[in-house]
Amino acid sequence: MSTRQIQSVFEDYQKARTEFVQTIADLASRPPNAQVLHSADIMSLLRPLLLDKVPSIQQSAALAIGRLSNSSVDLAEAVVGGDILPHVVYSMQNQNKFYKKSAALILRAISKHSPEMAKAVIDSGGLQGLQACLETFEPSVKESALWALSVIARQTEELATAVLDCGVVPTVVLCLNEADLPVRRTAAAVVGEICKHSNHLAESVTAMGAIQRLSASLLCSDPKLKRQALGALSQIAKHSVAMAELIVESDAFPAMLKDLTNPDENVRRNVAFLVRELVKHSFDLAQMVVNTGVLSGLVDYLGDSKMEAMMPAIQALGYISSFNEMLAMAVINSKAVLQLEAILQVVDPKQIELAGAAAWTAGQIGRHSSEHAQPVTDSAIVQNIVRLQTDPASKPELKAKTEQALKLILNRCTDIDALQPLLVGSPPKILEFVLVQFAKVLPESSSSRKIFIAAGSLTKINSIKAPEGSIIAKAIADIRAAFPPDVVQFYSPNYTDRILERVESFQPGRTAS
Repeated sequence: MSTRQIQSVFEDYQKARTEFVQTIADLASRPPNAQVLHSADIMSLLRPLLLDKVPSIQQSAALAIGRLSNSSVDLAEAVVGGDILPHVVYSMQNQNKFYKKSAALILRAISKHSPEMAKAVIDSGGLQGLQACLETFEPSVKESALWALSVIARQTEELATAVLDCGVVPTVVLCLNEADLPVRRTAAAVVGEICKHSNHLAESVTAMGAIQRLSASLLCSDPKLKRQALGALSQIAKHSVAMAELIVESDAFPAMLKDLTNPDENVRRNVAFLVRELVKHSFDLAQMVVNTGVLSGLVDYLGDSKMEAMMPAIQALGYISSFNEMLAMAVINSKAVLQLEAILQVVDPKQIELAGAAAWTAGQIGRHSSEHAQPVTDSAIVQNIVRLQTDPASKPELKAKTEQALKLILNRCTDIDALQPLLVGSPPKILEFVLVQFAKVLPESSSSRKIFIAAGSLTKINSIKAPEGSIIAKAIADIRAAFPPDVVQFYSPNYTDRILERVESFQPGRTAS
């Protein structure tokens, strides 16, 4: 054979390899094909192509493996068990940007399935390979490597600690200063995934200047970057007072407050998350945050947001209200009670967390004094909490939360008009709270006693049957003691029958001997 003919054989072989691996990469982009390819033992066919001398074939093989690993845990396990990972990681050190990007995709796709798979990536030297990718100048390679680090760190505290210990985090933090927006977004995501696990990890990352760079990211107009930066700051703030104080003292706060009116709903929600994580720790932090004017922004957020996005703002208002009377009154003055009333009117008992949070926040507002309870009871909040309490669809968890909220509010309520409607239809535990409060209020106020009688409430009280020695029985006795005995008798349920019996048995003209 001539030289040309021999070369043609090799060319045909290379063409066939190229066509094969490109076709597999294309098929791998559609998840329904994954199982068919797995049954054909595709990984054993792709493995030697990773070592092919033709760079384009190596790149296509890596891309196909990444896509297949992403769509199927079985194929990801085949990569781990088929001795493919070491080749992928080794090649990341000296291959071109296209291969590195696909290799980072492989590591990310494997790691997402479970902590065990992510541990296998680390054991193969994957963190060192990803660090090498971060040292390149190509933004798309950095972004792909950062996403892989984010997925690894997300799994467990142990894996996040491994990411921290490998020395890659300083480079990640520096990526927050990159000009490329996708790189900055993914770097913020990595910071958040590491910091979420423990205070120790959060302290370690913040010591590298993460808070300052994340705060600077809030000044950018890109909503996706804002979202990730706010999320990372929330993960830092949630652990301790010290971490929260660092954020409040940074440049994050002014920019963050403006974003409560950001057109992007996810940005607004993440601001509410961050406010919640800041105010929950202490009175001082809550006071500092309130002094920035955040309350009006949170209340407006509740008025503009979808039901499923309201949780963090509701909880933030509850935490602020819980610390003392002054902060609770500030929440009342911000018109938060009106928003809570609107939420509780439409919330479904199946939305356990949202309904429970709204009831809890109302309880935190009303628990301080009668002045705090008054705005709550003047609204329809109490009636709607009772509705949730008595709804057959309500789970025990929600019933417990609503009962506690009602106890806090009613224990401070001195408004007879607000208490009287609860005498009818309330479950025994709620009725107990109401009667105990009546027993406190009625002996101290003659005007309240008049209102109580005029509304027919004394008659209702006298018709309640309670076990002897119970809290309800004692409260009823205390209420009756606040009225003259003949008045109590007059408003007893069978008083008219007794009068009629006396009239029937009375014989005119006869006097008692």
